[in-house]
Amino acid sequence: MYQAETKLSVITGAFGFTGSYIARNLIAVGERVCTLTNHPRDNAGIEAAPLDFGNPDQLARSMAGATVLYNTYWVRFAHGNVDHAEAVENSRRLIRAAEEARVERIVHVSITNPSLASPLPYFKGKAEVEQIIQSSKLSYAILRPAVVFGQEDILINNIAWLLRRFPIFAIPGKGDYKLQPIFVEDLAELAVKAGHEKQNMVLDAVGPETYAYARLVQLIRGVVGSRSWIVHFSPRTVVLASKLLGALVNDVILTPDEVKGLMADLLISKDPALGKTSLRAWLEANVTTIGTTYSSELARHYRRKKASQQIN
Repeated sequence: MYQAETKLSVITGAFGFTGSYIARNLIAVGERVCTLTNHPRDNAGIEAAPLDFGNPDQLARSMAGATVLYNTYWVRFAHGNVDHAEAVENSRRLIRAAEEARVERIVHVSITNPSLASPLPYFKGKAEVEQIIQSSKLSYAILRPAVVFGQEDILINNIAWLLRRFPIFAIPGKGDYKLQPIFVEDLAELAVKAGHEKQNMVLDAVGPETYAYARLVQLIRGVVGSRSWIVHFSPRTVVLASKLLGALVNDVILTPDEVKGLMADLLISKDPALGKTSLRAWLEANVTTIGTTYSSELARHYRRKKASQQIN
């Protein structure tokens, strides 16, 4: 654990997936935690203020006295009246408000291989937010995870859910494109450590194991005891099948851009792994719960509030 003086840290989405783990780590080292959120709930030790991008003065007041802003805000896909371009502008407003509040540092959760030249709005938008942060008055630590796994994750859980319930699991293309999943607790520890540093840094935050996507699916299939037949289809067919299945579960399972990003090998890093937890070992330890229920992206982020308030 990292020794810390009693101070205030602000987190966007301390009741969300990655944000909740960051909050627990900060509380464990004795810090006060305030979350900017539109999903308030009773949670001992965490103060809450609105995440209202349309009210920058209120955002600044909510961050007054904070030393570090831990930012997990983003949108997975365009939905309703908010797309990735709007998410970039929301991020710009948040960072400006942090400057007004005289926050000293930002720890920002990005993505592996962002690029301003990317044709994919998700990766391009992430690069634009990084550029805004690096041009701001704040010192910064930018963490770039690929796939984050844990009890509350969506991707790994829903792969297991599909394998438990359907006779066929569709893989786009050859399935030889790779991922480096990181455990959410490992990511949270890296974030808190980075928050207590002073220098600017950009770190790929990936786990110790690299999987070809098809091998990852095979691993999950074996762990949960599935007899599902794994079949390779064209990316277009997989997207269509995902859309049809999404209509059945009232969710967005997989978008065309997500398939393109996955197949472009954008979820891996050439840098040494910073995470330490084995996905295989974690799956085996959590086999009784992984994939037993479906995790809905729309129910988690969009049905309760507008897409502009989504938190990873």
